[in-house]
Parts: sequence; structure tokens; C-alpha cells
Amino acid sequence: MNRTHLVTGAGSGIGAAVADRLQERGDSLCLLARSETRADELSRRHPGATVLVADLADPTAVDGLTGLPDRLDSVLHVAGVVDLAPVADLELAQLREHLDVNLVAPALLSRAALSAVRRARGTFVFVNSSAGLAASPSWSAYAASKFGLRAFADALRGEEIAHGVRVTTVFPSRTATPMQEKVHEQEGRVYDPADWLRADTVAETILHVLDLPADATIPEVTVRPAMPPSRG
Repeated sequence: MNRTHLVTGAGSGIGAAVADRLQERGDSLCLLARSETRADELSRRHPGATVLVADLADPTAVDGLTGLPDRLDSVLHVAGVVDLAPVADLELAQLREHLDVNLVAPALLSRAALSAVRRARGTFVFVNSSAGLAASPSWSAYAASKFGLRAFADALRGEEIAHGVRVTTVFPSRTATPMQEKVHEQEGRVYDPADWLRADTVAETILHVLDLPADATIPEVTVRPAMPPSRG
């Protein structure tokens, strides 16, 4: 049976990897783009996909989103932003963007998609981060948004179990993506993608969650590299 998935962050990294895999196996995609330019790029990469435009950094735009499918087998919250700074240097706009993109937008999208997911007895997947389990210096804004995202997923899981809706949080460690390259630059470290998880590996974990038999759920899963990085 053809399944339909709403995916954020499909333009690169983990989101692109999972969207590619879903399309390859014949599933239908509804993708969220932050701009018309990105929407055109996603439409070319994923012919036949429904592409909606809403900037996740703008809660009003997300709250007013229309055009979602009537039935969704999953909602995959993959998009995110990270910008490192110690608390002493943290600016309001920087903190606001982390919270809006990483926490508020998934919350609003989940609410908007809830009836469609209930109809399919589907699954919400929140792609979190190891920073959502333990906060490190200079990661305060990002970690705070991801700790909040975990709490939101926990609450949603408890509320929706009676409707047959499953909710999973995925906690990937550092993953070889453009976001990780940016983090290394901010940290002043040499970036070697071979040191970190592949985006395809995390996508495979997400697919495993989506393909579980109906009698099982995975509330949380942590994904880490099998070997330590070659450099600290």
C-alpha cells in the first residue's frame, strides 16, 4: 500500500537522505520548503511530490500552512538550525531562531497534521540530537531547543497512544552533513565526514521505525558512530 510522508529538511543532510529513500521505494512525499526557490529545487529532485512553502523560522507562516494531505502515514521532523555561542554572547535573535525552527515549528506542524496522522494510525518521528540528551558549553540555544523537543514528543506520545499514533524520537550523534561542517568551522576543528555517522545510516534508522509492525513502537533510539573519531 502506498504511504504518504510529510518531511521537513528534505533539502540536505538527513532529510534529503530519508526523502530519497522513501521516494525510491514508491512512497508519496509532502515536502516543506522555506522559500519558493527551495521549493523549485525540491520539486526537481522529487518529481510528483507535493511541495509546500513555509519558513520554519516564522511561526505565523507555519501556523497558517494549508494544503497538507488528508492522510499521513508519518510526519518526519528533520529540519533544524545550529549556531554555537556561549551564553555571555548569545543574542536574542539567535536564541529565538533556535526555538522557532527546532521546537515551535515542529509543535505547530504536529498539531496541524494530527488529524491526518490519526486517520492513518501513523507515526511522528522527531529527529533530535545527542545535544538533546546532554548540553555542552556553547551549545545552550541548540540544546535547550532539543531538550524542549524531546519533552514535546514525550507529551504527544502519551496523548496519542489511544488513537493508535506512534511517536519516536531519534537522537543521532554527530552526522556528516552540511550542518556538521558548519559546526566544525565554528569550533575551529578540521572536518572529516568519515569521522561521523553517514546521513544514510540515520535515514535507515528512521525507515526501520516507520516499518515496524503495528504491534510495536520504539519511543526513543540513539544512534552513535561505531568507532571513535580519528580526531578529537
